[in-house]
Amino acid sequence: MTAFDHTKYRPFQPVNLTDRQWPNQVLDKAPIWCSVDLRDGNQALIDPMTVEQKKRLFKLLVKIGFKQIEVGFPAASQPDFDFVRALIDENLIPDDVTVQVLTQAREHLIDRTIEALKGVKKAIVHVYNSTSTVQREQVFQMSREEITAIAVQGVRLVKERVAQHPDTEWRLEYSPESFTGTELDFAVEICDAVVKEWQPTPDNKILLNLPATVEMSTPNVFADQIEWFCRHIQQRDAVEISLHTHNDRGCAVAAAELGLMAGADRVEGTLMGNGERTGNMDVITLAMNLYSQGVDPELYLADAEEIVEVVEACTQIPVNPRHPYVGELVYTAFSGSHQDAIKKSLSRQEPEQGWNVAYLPIDPQDLGRSYEAVIRINSQSGKGGVAYILEADQGLKLPRWLQMEFSRKVQAKTEAEARELKRQEIWDTFNATYLAHPDLAELVSYQLERSDQDYLTAVIRQRGETRELRGEGKGAIHALTEALKDQLGCEIQVTEYNEHSLATGSDAKAATYIQLQVGEQTFSGVAISEDTVAANLNAVLAAVSPALVSRQTQAA
Repeated sequence: MTAFDHTKYRPFQPVNLTDRQWPNQVLDKAPIWCSVDLRDGNQALIDPMTVEQKKRLFKLLVKIGFKQIEVGFPAASQPDFDFVRALIDENLIPDDVTVQVLTQAREHLIDRTIEALKGVKKAIVHVYNSTSTVQREQVFQMSREEITAIAVQGVRLVKERVAQHPDTEWRLEYSPESFTGTELDFAVEICDAVVKEWQPTPDNKILLNLPATVEMSTPNVFADQIEWFCRHIQQRDAVEISLHTHNDRGCAVAAAELGLMAGADRVEGTLMGNGERTGNMDVITLAMNLYSQGVDPELYLADAEEIVEVVEACTQIPVNPRHPYVGELVYTAFSGSHQDAIKKSLSRQEPEQGWNVAYLPIDPQDLGRSYEAVIRINSQSGKGGVAYILEADQGLKLPRWLQMEFSRKVQAKTEAEARELKRQEIWDTFNATYLAHPDLAELVSYQLERSDQDYLTAVIRQRGETRELRGEGKGAIHALTEALKDQLGCEIQVTEYNEHSLATGSDAKAATYIQLQVGEQTFSGVAISEDTVAANLNAVLAAVSPALVSRQTQAA
């Protein structure tokens, strides 16, 4: 046997459910949410949260909109016990929020759990014991009947203890731990026994939580398990089916989605999927998946930055920049073709038609992200991204021919420096290339007399020296190119010309983009001015500046 040997594993057996109905279902409403960040998420941390960190995270969960929050395993550690007491004694639990606590089905642990909850208004006592085949046979060496007896006895003890505290609104949650590794008929059998002992009603339902404690199969098989269970459990109208999926195969969210389609009512998970091994089901991803389909997730996730900040501070785990929906780079495009598609889609949005932007499944602004981070420039970027940034930041609407020219300069710079260029650096590069290079010839003043022909007298400055130019032509640009023809000793042709206003109003500036054929060479120029004629003349001068310098050098 080699070190990497797949033959020691056996495929997970599918469920015999030939008439499955879940594939035809559509998720059109949010599930009942329960956050387990403060229990399952906390026990997975190298350094568990302090009471103050837990309070901060609890307040965030309440702000987001969770109505059920698992706050700890108070019988397992003093910090967990102290935190539950702090929530109650300091009156930190809103009236519409139910706290949930976990305990094994053992008498002394149940007693300690109830002690921690004294005085709480509403609580869910979450009891569990292991039911899977491997746990029964390899760990406990117990029969089905013995495992069932543990569960029923635990529920009986909870029922007796909570009866002593009638001022609290109690609910029971039972988990057959490792449900996915438990024979389905036994999962139903033990849950039926628990339900019979607790005696729920349609008005006071019991929670049956079916955890993929270890994710063992593809999500569709998990959905089959859930649908089979929902079909066979007794008193279904008095039962709320809950899911608790883990991410061992990387499919926790998909399994939860399909499990809801299969009939589940409730989902447990954590923000950003923190949890043991590969983590729990990621509530934000599932909630935003619903949101992206036009379904109200009933959780308020508009401030992604705050959520990420609090979770990172409390868990000491950085959020991956590619994390779905809330990662730093998930709305960022470096690819040139992607940038161009985003730029065009954003400019053509019709709000009444709904969101429809290439490469952006949701509007980043919905999560508090600005469009500034959507397009960033590296060596893979194209003209569309560069143009988007210059338009968004400076109001410059570069024509396609100039987009192509300038993007080559940006790409050369990113390749030379082997890094991403910041937005300010892109503007600095544009400015240095077209608007403020040391050889730039600039208009000092001009006089234009209009008749059949336009007569131009212009004073220009270049490298600290001024000179006067005179020319005539059909328009100011033609008159200036005729004057420059005498200076350069060659024909000058305008091959491209574009202009636009940078704003509205009488004091709005104009931007002019021009490309000239000077002899056998091609030059580009850009100018910005409140005077449209001056913008046109300065663009011509910017374009011919290298040729003027070359001519002066030859003359010297």
